[in-house]
Amino acid sequence: MALAIVLARAQNGLQADLVTVEINLSAGMPGVSVVGLPDAAVREAKDRVKAAIVNCGYKFPGTRRLTINLAPADLPKDGGRFDLAIALGVLAASDQIPAQSLAGIEVLGELSLSGDVRPVTGALPAALQAAACGRALLVPAANGAEAALAKRARVHVARHLGEVCTLLHAGALPVQDPVEPPPPAAPAFDLADVRGQHQARRALEIAAAGAHSLCMTGPPGSGKSMLAQRLPSILPPLAEDEAIEVAAIASIGGGFDARRWGVRPYRAPHHTASDVALVGGGSLPRPGEITLAHHGVLFLDELAEFDRGVLEALREPLETGAITVSRAARQSDFPARFQLVAAMNPCPCGHLGDPSGECRCTPAQVLRYRMKLSGPLLDRIDLQIFVPRVERALLGDAHRGEPSAAIARRVIAARGRQIARQGVPNARLPARDLERHCPLETAARELLDVALNRLALSARAYHRVLKVARTIADLEGRDVLGEEHIAEAVRYRELDRRISAA
Repeated sequence: MALAIVLARAQNGLQADLVTVEINLSAGMPGVSVVGLPDAAVREAKDRVKAAIVNCGYKFPGTRRLTINLAPADLPKDGGRFDLAIALGVLAASDQIPAQSLAGIEVLGELSLSGDVRPVTGALPAALQAAACGRALLVPAANGAEAALAKRARVHVARHLGEVCTLLHAGALPVQDPVEPPPPAAPAFDLADVRGQHQARRALEIAAAGAHSLCMTGPPGSGKSMLAQRLPSILPPLAEDEAIEVAAIASIGGGFDARRWGVRPYRAPHHTASDVALVGGGSLPRPGEITLAHHGVLFLDELAEFDRGVLEALREPLETGAITVSRAARQSDFPARFQLVAAMNPCPCGHLGDPSGECRCTPAQVLRYRMKLSGPLLDRIDLQIFVPRVERALLGDAHRGEPSAAIARRVIAARGRQIARQGVPNARLPARDLERHCPLETAARELLDVALNRLALSARAYHRVLKVARTIADLEGRDVLGEEHIAEAVRYRELDRRISAA
């Protein structure tokens, strides 16, 4: 036959869009053309495919005109993921393998010149989409275990082009056995390692229980980064659908690791990161750090050193839990339901408020440093605390804190109350539902009114205070918010108090 059709998948954000690879052999000037909006790597596939076919003992139809069409034509295609599909299509079109053996199968894989099948990114999203369409998926052997995590997916594995062709003749492609997700790995860090810092540990527990964002201000060496690293150890375990989503994101980012199954991601980009690195982008949109931290923790150390434009780009995803990256040719939607944890110094030198008295920053310098953070961004940070330097007497093993496992049990219980009551963690509670789910005692309402006036809180900050107070009450198993809950929640507006005092 002169025409063969093989199905494949392109990577489009988190989507694995279906691509029909059409191979046509015709009379005319010998040559190979690849059409369908390919990038340079896809156009170069013809050279890899030709060498792989010849080195596997098959004939490349070099005496005829070969046209390779990747449809739909308006969908950009990139990478070497179409190599194996193109090679099988060429062999089927030239009657060297049975074309009917490719029916009902989607194909992914990059080829080496010797015919070895190399792994590609995005195997798990492709397997999910193929399973939804009722088709099997042929992937490189290195991607087999990853693709098999998709429920109801029929996964075949390919190690070498010659081996695949032999098996297609026999009608028996090797099947990847179903993979049982491994149990989540034990946390690498434990809060028992933190000495002192009782208020910071309390704030971390509240943040974990209600999925709240947190900003820690304090001098260098006070333990801010150490605290942030231990937040994942007290977060509730991922649900199965959340674990699949996290694994799919890691897959398209090229960082899938089966040993990390069920582990909440923890991302800590450097303060020199660009807005594209943080929120995603590029000519072919790729996920940024906020998406790679989906269902996990995004830690921004030295918050005030980030470019202001980069920080402002966080405002929308902090509210919506998603980011849309638009380009002239395409638009991609990425999830970004991350938990923001930030750390910063109180002044340019970092020693303001430290008993050492080392700070020599002028009030103007301090104000200019703090003004790097806009009011709208601060409004979106639920918990703002000052983390002082730990006294040397508290650094011994005798002052080890409560272990993460004990705190996690309280966090899981509080999060369970929230899900049972309203279906979402308190941090994601819609404003329209606050009155219904956050009933206040009379004294608590009066205290909240006083705090609003003195701190000049915005409506968004007011809502954040209520949500934090709701979480504090949930940790205690209380249904009605009391005065003590509001008082503690207001204490966690540290930056609001300092800026209003300035």
